[in-house]
Amino acid sequence: MDQRLLLAVVLSLTLAGTEAKRSVFFKRVSKAQSLQVLGFDWKNCGKPDAPAVLQTLSVAPDPITIPGDLSAEASGKTTVELAAPLPLNVTLEKEVAGFWVKIPCVEELGSCHYENACDLLDQLIPPGQDCPEPLHSYGLPCRCPFKAGSYSLPKSDFYVPDLDLPYWLTNGNYRAQGVLGKAGSELGCLKVALSIHST
Repeated sequence: MDQRLLLAVVLSLTLAGTEAKRSVFFKRVSKAQSLQVLGFDWKNCGKPDAPAVLQTLSVAPDPITIPGDLSAEASGKTTVELAAPLPLNVTLEKEVAGFWVKIPCVEELGSCHYENACDLLDQLIPPGQDCPEPLHSYGLPCRCPFKAGSYSLPKSDFYVPDLDLPYWLTNGNYRAQGVLGKAGSELGCLKVALSIHST
């Protein structure tokens, strides 16, 4: 399938410039149109002593035009090795008439449980393939295992190509929560909010 919304946003530093598998479930926004991502916001939602924490993440400009250029910088740390299997629970909601409605898991997109987030990364960046720039230049990993330690990406420029999104995921306000776990324990939690509009 194409880039999943949460991974495309939270892991955009990893996914920029990669080509994901296509599925007939996805319909491309007309080439005469582009997408705009507005009001991107994030916060950690795990316990204060969570092993895996995103410390900083800034993305510009606002709005982000897709396809188009963006700059991003990020830092994070993990006190434990993040290795397979690495379960990921994603809850995706869309604002409808002032209420937040949970989007069900359809074709592995939406509010889904992924048995192993490492497999998702392997689908997007196959093992043996170099990590995309600028991760490669900075020696940052893009697939499991992620060794315990601190990671930092200085301000870097990216080109975000056309994204194939399902027709029901092109306009509106969204919020997503991702919970990473291991052996029944929560390793980290991240919440993301944004608006998507086709122009």
